[in-house]
Amino acid sequence: MSKRDCTYRCALITGASSGLGLEFARQLAPSVETLVLVSRREEVLEKVARDLVARFPHLTVKVFASDLSEVTDRGRLIGSLATEGLRPDLLVNNAGLGDYGELLTADWLKTSEMIRLNIEALTHLTHVFLPGLITQKGSILNVSSLASILPIPDFSVYAATKAYVTSFSEGLRLEVRDLGVKVLAVCPGPIKTGFGDRACRASTSKLPVQDAFYIPVEQVVQESLIALVQGRARIYPGLKVALAAGVIGLLPVVVLRFVMSFRPRKS
Repeated sequence: MSKRDCTYRCALITGASSGLGLEFARQLAPSVETLVLVSRREEVLEKVARDLVARFPHLTVKVFASDLSEVTDRGRLIGSLATEGLRPDLLVNNAGLGDYGELLTADWLKTSEMIRLNIEALTHLTHVFLPGLITQKGSILNVSSLASILPIPDFSVYAATKAYVTSFSEGLRLEVRDLGVKVLAVCPGPIKTGFGDRACRASTSKLPVQDAFYIPVEQVVQESLIALVQGRARIYPGLKVALAAGVIGLLPVVVLRFVMSFRPRKS
């Protein structure tokens, strides 16, 4: 593949060391000139970069270790990208954090970190790179969740942060649609990545999710990238999840409250 065949010149992916972020990097690698991978774990990112370049010799991979929940780290990342002349025409806001358990017993430091990462960092990076994305007629892909359309006990703060991501994406899409920028909210159901392990507290072993609803990470990313090219506003990857989202959207709020009151509270 030659560089002139690339769909994007520069794709920036947050949370790129594992899970969805890593899979986005793998599936985008054949069709971009430069991948900018951001995560806390620099050594892991370096290995990902070596593996991708070995498979795709045309590819340039830049890695940046950054804790995006910290505004100072975000400032250093933004400055480093500017210094190196890296101007993304695709922004994949994937980095996120969950916390499964009652708010009453939550660790506030983790809760605060989740809000800063899921909401503040995503909005900050979008704001910073939006002028360049407009100039280049680029795209923004925000990873939200099926949880964004549900009031979920024991996941109330996480679900609320994802409700912000979905609403923000929809509103921003209307702002920039006539400027040539595509904005997609990806709302997956449960995925077998490390997210669930990190979201669980010491008192729980796993999230109370039926195995039948799990979607392969490869399918989530593939459907998301297709939806982005198609200019769609929102996607629920996987037939079962999409059907569930459709049913949820038809239910009155009072019915949703009643149904969610019977959700399993312990794994």
